[in-house]
Amino acid sequence: MNIVCLDMEGVLVPEIWIEFSRVSGIPELCRTTRDEPDYDKLMHWRLGILREHGLGLREIQNVISQINPMPGAREFLDALRRDMQVIIISDTFTQFAMPLMAKLGYPALFCNSLEVGKDGMIEDFHMRIADSKLSTVRALQSIGYDTIASGDSYNDLDMIKASKAGFLFRSTPKIIADNPDIPAYETFDGLLAAIRNVADND
Repeated sequence: MNIVCLDMEGVLVPEIWIEFSRVSGIPELCRTTRDEPDYDKLMHWRLGILREHGLGLREIQNVISQINPMPGAREFLDALRRDMQVIIISDTFTQFAMPLMAKLGYPALFCNSLEVGKDGMIEDFHMRIADSKLSTVRALQSIGYDTIASGDSYNDLDMIKASKAGFLFRSTPKIIADNPDIPAYETFDGLLAAIRNVADND
């Protein structure tokens, strides 16, 4: 039985931190997992910048409320979910993701959580499990699922490589060049066809 595991940011919705960087005028916050493979290091660095500028959860949520899914993302998900089960596995946080999930029709989401102080400042973050994307794929495989995975960043590579089939989607030229064995797609139609082809050939 197949189950599709998708990254969220950069695949279905714009990168939240890039959007927040643009609105806040803090260019350093443009850095994402496309640039920094170490997510723990990246998040601690981000939280330091937020504290430095006195920005908390409310300011980020105000920006997120204005973000819409990428054109065609909802239709892609709806088509995919008619054929098979889909889980979004993201390194984002519940406090960020839920408004976006509403716009995507509430697909299943596995993500992390934030620790927020009474003053609204983000004090820390809590990962659901170590190596969450790979760990989730391995857990699904252990209960009888064949996983098909897709993402765009360094932190998606392990789950892509561990799956029965995996695809890069709208990734960077460097990540694509460094992983020539992973098929790369730029359109939802192309990715949907590739996933269906794998499922149909079981």
